[in-house]
This record gives sequence, structure tokens and C-alpha cells, in this order.
Amino acid sequence: MRTLWMALCALARLWPGALAGCADSGRCCPGRDPACFVHGWRLDRVYGTCFCDQACLITGDCCFDYARACPARPCLVGEWSPWSGCADRCRPTARVRRRAVRQEPRNGGAPCPVLEERAGCLEYATAQGQDCGHAFVPAFITSSAFNKERTRQVASPQWSTDIEDAGYCMEFKTESLTPHCALENRPLTRWMQYLREGYTVCVDCQPPAMNSVSLRCSGDGLDSDGNQTLRWQAVGSPRCQGTWKKVRRVERCSCPAVHSFIFI
Repeated sequence: MRTLWMALCALARLWPGALAGCADSGRCCPGRDPACFVHGWRLDRVYGTCFCDQACLITGDCCFDYARACPARPCLVGEWSPWSGCADRCRPTARVRRRAVRQEPRNGGAPCPVLEERAGCLEYATAQGQDCGHAFVPAFITSSAFNKERTRQVASPQWSTDIEDAGYCMEFKTESLTPHCALENRPLTRWMQYLREGYTVCVDCQPPAMNSVSLRCSGDGLDSDGNQTLRWQAVGSPRCQGTWKKVRRVERCSCPAVHSFIFI
């Protein structure tokens, strides 16, 4: 068969019409196009009807020169646009950025990547410039292991010994997080890899993170009704952040160690 194929190639040089293909016909068609065919040699060395459409790679009936005449071209996209402003003010919402397609994929080339991204944001002022949105200040969190080191530090003079045990635990269900959390592998930031969407996590509020007057931790979401989307950010990697919703307040945290954190 190889000898026969070489003979056919030699014949093509002497008689150009003997191996009619995609290049000779000037055809390269997207998808499956029954009309995109010529009469010539196929890749499986059968002479007859052969195709120059993208689907021929799947059906196995491409003309012998399809790969050369119809090279795959991947999708090419431009740079990301700047982030838009928040869709609304005084409450958690979303901002958007987009990028345009510079070259459409052809002949089985790589498809286009995501062309739009959304991220949470919050505007802290109304259109009239009035201050707002403080109930949704992000919660800054870190690993619960840090609390062991923090308790060794000198307590704030604002705290008296009779309220040292005034802490509480907030349970949240994670809604979203950035992909940067899973990429952290440094010794002090590896705990971020255990943050997952849809999991219930515990966040402990203890001095000195707790305000000595309000006995609250910033961003604890205690005033939310459970339907509001709240923001959190991991201390140690500003790009590791996301959203969650309040589940409940309890006296003591009982989540697994990998899902236990503290307000910082």
C-alpha cells in the first residue's frame, strides 16, 4: 500500500488533476458541510468523494491534503478591558471586564476562552456622595492556628480579665472564591487551599480582633439576614478573597480544623 501511495504522489506531479484535493478546489468549510467535497484521494487512501469540512477529521473522510490546505487556527483574543464600576451602590454587587475576539477559530483550532469575567465589589458612597455600605465591610480572616500565637501576645490594655472569654463563633456558607486561593502553597498561606465553594466554615471572633466596646469583629455579618452576600479576604494573600452568607452565630466553633478560621 505504501508503494501504491508513493506511486500516486508521483503521478500527481505528472498529472496534477489526479490528486484533486482541498487546495485545488479552494475549499475549507466550518462544521459539517455536505456540499464541501471534491473527487479525489482521501487520507485512508480511497479514491472517491472526499471532504474539506472541519467534521471530516471526525468522520475520517478528509481529502489527502486537508491538513495542509486547511490548517487549524486557534482563537485569538485581546487584552482584558479595565474593570467596570459596580453595578449598584451601597450593597455588594458585581463589576465586569471583557475582552474581544481578534481571530475566530477555524478548522478545528482551539476554541475561544472566557470573554467576560465578573467579580464582587462594593461602592461605599451614594451617587450624592453620602457614606454608606459599612455593614458590608469585608471580613479579614486567617487560619485558626494563628490564634495560638496571638494569645501569647500581650493583651490590649483596653481589655479587662473579666471579658477575656467574651468571644463567639460565626458560621458561614461559602458562595464564591478566587482561583488564587488554591494556588497558595507557601507554609503560612497553605491553609487557603482548603477554602471551597459550598462549604460551611467557622470563623472565631476573639480579642484583640474583637472591638472592646461593641464586642464585635469587623465583617462578622451578624446584622445580615442570611440572604445577603458578604465579602471576605484572606490575610496574607489579597488576591484570595470571595463571598459567603451567614448561617448562624454559636458560642464555640465546631468545624473541622481545615475549615476553622479567625477574624483578624
